Order: sequence, then structure tokens, then C-alpha cells
Amino acid sequence: MSDITHILNDIERGDARAVDELLPVVYRELRSLAANLLSDERPGQTLQATALVHEAYLRLVGAKAQHWESRRHFFGAAAEAMRRILVENARRKRSVKRGGRLKRAELSEEAIESPIPSDDILALDEVLDRRPPRTRAPRNS
Repeated sequence: MSDITHILNDIERGDARAVDELLPVVYRELRSLAANLLSDERPGQTLQATALVHEAYLRLVGAKAQHWESRRHFFGAAAEAMRRILVENARRKRSVKRGGRLKRAELSEEAIESPIPSDDILALDEVLDRRPPRTRAPRNS
């Protein structure tokens, strides 16, 4: 068994120190996994690899007890957690882009009709119609 598997077993048994021991041991590999996942994302992704690692780590060793069969199982779960975080982030961005929490409201014809034009607008229109068209000055060659 690897050091990581021993630490994971200790976490499963409730050893609080083991949670603190795990991150330094797995951080480099998690960061590499996060960077790889983010490289497949569209340009403009605001989530950084470090933030993705930390969020995934909290989900993996957070309040809910987990059973890790091996190092491979842990990293597979980490990859899945990171993928879910990226999907949630994309959904949140799309939601905001599409109006977020705003609710659709139906408008009646009366609500969208424009008011009768004011006299000022009509006078402006008449002045513009009477003005001679602009001509371009000839260019010096």
C-alpha cells in the first residue's frame, strides 16, 4: 500500500491529523489534474487550477465520510469532483448570461405601444425634411 492509501485509511477511521497530512502528499498531482482539465475549457475560464483543487479537496474530505479503496480510487473521485465543479461553474455562467434569476414577463400590446409623437418631434422632422442634402467637398489631388 502507498503512503496515500495509508493516509486515506486513517481518514476513514476518523483520524483528524490524517486529513491535514493528505493535502501536501496529493497536492502536486491534484494541481496537475486540474490544470489538465482546465486546458480543455474554453478561453475566458475564470476558475484557476488552485481554486479547483481546493474546492474538489473540500468535497472529497469534507464533512461526509468517504471510503477510499486505493490511491487510484481517490484520484478518480478527485477527477470526477473537478469535472462536476466545472459543469456547475459553466451552468452558473450560462444562467447569468441568459438572465439569471430574472423571471419572464408577458407584455400586453398597450405596454409596448409608443405614445403619440410630441409636437417637438414633428417639428424636428419637418426641419430635417426641408434641409438640403449634404454634399461632399471635392478632394484635392
